Amino acid sequence: MTMLPVLDAPLPVFIGLTVVGMGLAAFMIGQATALTWRPAWQAAAYCLPLGLADRFLGFALFDTMLLSFSGYLADTAVLIVISLVAFRLRLAQKMVAQYPWLYRRQGIFGWRSLGGKNPAIGPDLTPWQNAEKCGRVRMPSPPMGP
Repeated sequence: MTMLPVLDAPLPVFIGLTVVGMGLAAFMIGQATALTWRPAWQAAAYCLPLGLADRFLGFALFDTMLLSFSGYLADTAVLIVISLVAFRLRLAQKMVAQYPWLYRRQGIFGWRSLGGKNPAIGPDLTPWQNAEKCGRVRMPSPPMGP
């Protein structure tokens, strides 16, 4: 098999190991990051060691070049894109499911606010503050000091 110069790995190895194998792990990283309400940059950061593991498995199983900076960058860039797509998919689904009185699904990656239908809902408020303004949730009073 011939090596691709940027990837430093044969194309079937790149597709099988990086896109399918490690891509599944990156997809799960993106979903888990969104489910725990963490920012998207953490999903990307979790893919950096995953890129190292991908390079090592390619070296150990398919005799590809281990210490290839361009190969690491290419593998990790693909994994970061997969994890960010999964992050956005899960976040859109979670926002609509958790706040059905505030948001509706708009496409596969987004949601839209229902702020136009209820004047009490402000676009600059958090979902919790919007729910309190609409009377759906009551915030407890802060404790009184001495």
